[in-house]
Amino acid sequence: EYKCNDNGIQLIVADRFYPSSKLCNCCGRIKKDLKLSDRTYRCDCGNVIDRDFQASLNLKAYGEQFAS
Repeated sequence: EYKCNDNGIQLIVADRFYPSSKLCNCCGRIKKDLKLSDRTYRCDCGNVIDRDFQASLNLKAYGEQFAS
């Protein structure tokens, strides 16, 4: 946080319960039954993606909503 302040960068922190790895980055569906052991996200819309990569895409999109 202090590094952002020192460099004039806006820090955006997602709520700890934001479903970044359970949210389909294509259709927006939330897969509530996804277990931590499930490393690949498979959505009914056909999206198949690494769970961690999907979370990073969702967090990027989340931050872009609030960036000024």
